[in-house]
Formats: sequence, structure tokens, C-alpha cells
Amino acid sequence: ACYDLHGWRSASAIVADTASGYHVLKIDGYSRTTGTPTGEFLKSLPFTVGGHRWCIRYYPNGNDPETKDYISLYLHLHRSVTEEVKAHFEFRFVGDVTEQALALEGVHTYDSHYELEGSKHLRDDSFAVRCYVVVTDEFRTMQETPEVTAPASVSVPPSDLHKHVGALLLTEKGADVLFDVAGQTFAAHRCVLAARSPVFSAELLGVMKESDTGAVVHIDDMEAWVFKALLYFVYTDLFPTSTKEEVEGEQDDDVLSQHLLVAADRYNLERLKLLREQKLCEYIDVGTQHDCHGLKKVCFDFLSSPANLKAAVASDGFEHLSRSCPSVMKQIIAMLAN
Repeated sequence: ACYDLHGWRSASAIVADTASGYHVLKIDGYSRTTGTPTGEFLKSLPFTVGGHRWCIRYYPNGNDPETKDYISLYLHLHRSVTEEVKAHFEFRFVGDVTEQALALEGVHTYDSHYELEGSKHLRDDSFAVRCYVVVTDEFRTMQETPEVTAPASVSVPPSDLHKHVGALLLTEKGADVLFDVAGQTFAAHRCVLAARSPVFSAELLGVMKESDTGAVVHIDDMEAWVFKALLYFVYTDLFPTSTKEEVEGEQDDDVLSQHLLVAADRYNLERLKLLREQKLCEYIDVGTQHDCHGLKKVCFDFLSSPANLKAAVASDGFEHLSRSCPSVMKQIIAMLAN
């Protein structure tokens, strides 16, 4: 016989509709309550849990002769209720990090006078108890969706491609091109550079390719630590947090961003250009001016303040900007006219 184990599935659950709450009863002047005769009680104010009225009865000397050396606590239900009420209750001392239960659930609770009077629960002739109450109104059966065991899954780690490609730059294994930047040499891989930058592709693999693959490529107008940071991004797609420190000492992140922005524009690395433009927007001041659309808007907003504009005009960068970017100067003049 053949059985279809997946043909029929059903499940149900018996659910109890419950309501819960608690009431704190504090006994101030405990020593004065000990004169209450056995079998007589003091009671708390009434409180409501689960739609029913309750109160706590406190017997300082027990509720009968057998418990005269004990304190008795009872949870009392007002007898105006005619139907049966199912309830679970528990008394606990108040004040502990984890409140200490006094006795078993659902049973009146007591502690000897001697144990209480010598304990940490009695302070300044007072103590407090908390009565937890859970009322069960009714039980009902409901349909449930049967649990289906999920197939075993395989945990897939995040991509570490950047680590492997970055290791090529670090170890120089298979390097086939050498760059000379400000007297410092860097070994790299033509295929990696060409895949990342159309400018590198044209220089290293296109019509501009060096006839001698062993020739050194000279990079002018760029500092060695900037080129090193540029290579790190090309190989890993990550922005280096420290590069110049290894060569010339500590360098602020905003200065590195400015240099990399120029380098990214030179080699048409659009993602790096946008990342540095975004970073420079956070460091915007009178010295950070570059002809990028997003950064330009932030600079113009900055220069809209007369005080900022005055400081910018007095800077060396403003003179360089007027010579190198006349279109930007026209926009600044138009902004002043408005």
C-alpha cells in the first residue's frame, strides 16, 4: 500500500480566554496589627481582574488556632457572583529583584511572625505583598495551520570578492604593469584597471597601449598616497580610511576626499566621484569648491551667506576658481545680482 503523507494535514488548539492583573497590599505599622485576634482579618480595598471584584484578607495571627503563629493571606471573591469563577493566584513579597513567592499557587499563604520580623522584607515596621491573579473565563477550540517542517537551509556568507581581488594588489601576484607616481612605484594588473576605468582601458589595452608591456607608466600631477588610495578603490570598491598616514603622517578625511575627487574625475570613476562628492558635502567650507553638480549646489547654498562669501573671496582657492572655472564665476555673479 502507498500512503500520501502530504495529502491530509490539520490541527486545532484549545485556547483559554484569560485576564490577568495584580494588586499590591502594603502593611504599614505591622507591629500594631499583631494585636488582631486569631480568626479576624483586615482587608484591602476592592480591585477588579477579569471583570470580577476581589479583595485581599490579611490575618495578622492566622485564620484559625492552628495558624495562630502565622500571617495568613487570602484572595477573596465578592459573593455577588453566582457563576463559577476559575482563577489562579499567587502572593509574592514586594521589593526583591526577583520577588519571592510565599507559597504554592492557589493556596492561602502565610509566613511565621518570627521569620518575617527577622527578614529583609520588614522595613520601618512595614512590608508589602503583591497578589497576582489570572482569571480563566472559558475554553474554546480553534483551527490552526499545521506546522510544516521547512527544508534545511544553507547559510550563504556575504560576498568576499573584494578581499580576493584586493589581495592581488597587496601581493602583486601576476602584476603586469608598473606605475611611477612622484618617485614611488606601484605594481598593478592591466585587466583589473581596464575593467574598472575606461581611461585605464584606453591607456593600457587600447590604441594608447604601450608597445613594451614592461615599460613603466608615469603619472604626473598626482601624489603617491592619492594614487595608492585610488588603486585601493579600483581593486576593492571601498574607500580607504587610512592611506596617507602610512606615507606622510595623519591626513584629514576631507582632504583625502578632495584629492580623490580630482583623481576619480581624471580616470572616469563615477562611483568614487559621487562618493567623494557626498563626503565633501559634509565638510563644506570656504576651501572646498569643485565643479560637481551636487557639490556645486551645496557650495552655492554656503556662499549665499554674506559672511561666508566674504571669507571665500579672500581665499586663495577663489582666485584659482575664477581662472579655471569661469562658468562658475558667472553663476556666482548671477546669484549676487539676484
